[in-house]
Amino acid sequence: MFHSFFPQPRLFFTSLIVWTLVAIAGWYLFAAGFGATHGFASVPEDQQPIDLSFFLLRENIWFYGYFLLSAVIFCGAWHIRAANHPWKVWSVWGSALIIFVTYFSVQISVVINNWRRPFGDLLQNALVKKPGVSVENFYELMLVFAQIAFLSMFVSIMTDFFTSHYIFRWRMAMNNFYMSKWEKLRHIEGASQRVQEDTMRFSSTLEGLGINLINSVMTLVVFLPILLALSTYVTELPFIGKVPNSLFWLALFWSIFGTLLLAFAGIKLPGLNFRNQRVEAAYRKELVYGEDHADRAQPATVVELFANVRRNYFRMYFHYMYFNVARYFYLQADNLFVIFMLVPTIVAGVITYGIFQQISTAFGQVSNSFQYLVNSWTTIIELLSIHKRLKAFEAAIDNEPLPAIDRHYLERQAENVNVDA
Repeated sequence: MFHSFFPQPRLFFTSLIVWTLVAIAGWYLFAAGFGATHGFASVPEDQQPIDLSFFLLRENIWFYGYFLLSAVIFCGAWHIRAANHPWKVWSVWGSALIIFVTYFSVQISVVINNWRRPFGDLLQNALVKKPGVSVENFYELMLVFAQIAFLSMFVSIMTDFFTSHYIFRWRMAMNNFYMSKWEKLRHIEGASQRVQEDTMRFSSTLEGLGINLINSVMTLVVFLPILLALSTYVTELPFIGKVPNSLFWLALFWSIFGTLLLAFAGIKLPGLNFRNQRVEAAYRKELVYGEDHADRAQPATVVELFANVRRNYFRMYFHYMYFNVARYFYLQADNLFVIFMLVPTIVAGVITYGIFQQISTAFGQVSNSFQYLVNSWTTIIELLSIHKRLKAFEAAIDNEPLPAIDRHYLERQAENVNVDA
């Protein structure tokens, strides 16, 4: 799954994590301060531009250069080390490009969040009929938003186009690798389906999960400082009182609570999804045999196989029912959580509507990043079930024992052959 596309995947991803931590530490311990002393100082959060000039801030240009240098060092080293790997350009350099574009997309969200304060304050002033508010003021801010929105659309479209090619290359790598080992794999139950369908589903599912994961990490990197700065506006929390950096701690607590809640509620779902693939494949395979052989797909056999399908689906429906109870309870509570916590601050009248909009957006961004597992849990469940099926391929290729569920299937098949004989 990974070896076919990435060079030495364990070492690659381990080195990627280590290098990322080194690069982050280098930025905060050295590069950021060095840039500030040489004319690349950061602009205070409440003074940052609300238009496209944000991307031309000297601090952002300095960071872009630092990111480019870090990426070239890491990717260049792996390009040399994996000189003979056929997919190194897509897997190494392509991954770096996706990470950078994702970071840039998060910065677009920052600009939009900066825009929310003057627009929210202008809206508030207009609603209370405060003097000095004109139609032109609204149109000017809306024109600024349109410019940001068009940039966001362009980046999103080009990112989707590139990642689609990136993921299909990954599928090509898996397909080519598995087909080169076909003699070892053809005896595995549903081998054709695993090569054709499971590789497609694995790559497409990873596209969504991978991009969301990178986006979550980048959102935390960008929005956490903003959320910490906005925490100064929060006077106190209900039942707790004043807490330093309160918005950060609230986002962390709420996200951990949701993650643990859904992880506990959905603990059985990956195995059920895997078994669902199993019984569906067995039913489909018998029907395919029945197309060419009159003695196959007999009523008794088909009824038994479909009964297995029905039984597994009914079990899945039951477990998904209480999982969805926990999931929707949490998501509905999430809509009111930050407002509930801000009630004392709102009543005290120490923030404007524009600041409230900024707090709500920044908290939502950070909270959603911490809630990566919450938002992606059903997709992760599907990916785990696909991984279980492809894991048998990995075992067969490496001459290792098959997973227990595949061994049991082959044993039953052998017993049926002996009975027929």
